[in-house]
Amino acid sequence: MKRLIALIFSSLCMIGVMQAKDNSVAYVDMAYILKNLPQYETANEQLTMIAKRWQKEIDALEQEIRVMTTNYQTEQIFLSEEMRQRREEEILAKEQEAIELKRKYFGESGELVKKREALLKPIQDEIYAAIQELANEKHIDVIKDRSSDQGLLYMSSKLDYSDQLLQKLGAK
Repeated sequence: MKRLIALIFSSLCMIGVMQAKDNSVAYVDMAYILKNLPQYETANEQLTMIAKRWQKEIDALEQEIRVMTTNYQTEQIFLSEEMRQRREEEILAKEQEAIELKRKYFGESGELVKKREALLKPIQDEIYAAIQELANEKHIDVIKDRSSDQGLLYMSSKLDYSDQLLQKLGAK
């Protein structure tokens, strides 16, 4: 009985090895692909400009808060209790406004994330369509990203299809 189980197990292992040999694997370097796609660079530049503009807006608001705080601290001894409380509330309201603005622009589901999605999703879709087309043409079963595979110690250059993918995407 043990021999039968061992025979079945070894047969299944051999079938798995034979099937694995039938599968072809290729790699692309997504960092290299993206670096060579002008539309990706353009999208990144747009995102950087938008982020800088929004950061300037936040910085201006924070500067206004610093000025308000400094003025309050120097005038505090001359203000009535009612005026002090009102000024403190104004400063707190401005601080809350700055926090909300940061969250609106740079939060987890903020405007920058939405803008990045809108600009980069079409590029990603185009890349993945080209990958699928390349895989079908070359009869490749698995295409891995070489730039993100930290376990990869060696790869034959004949398995790297990055340049062919760039040609499919129309990049130089």
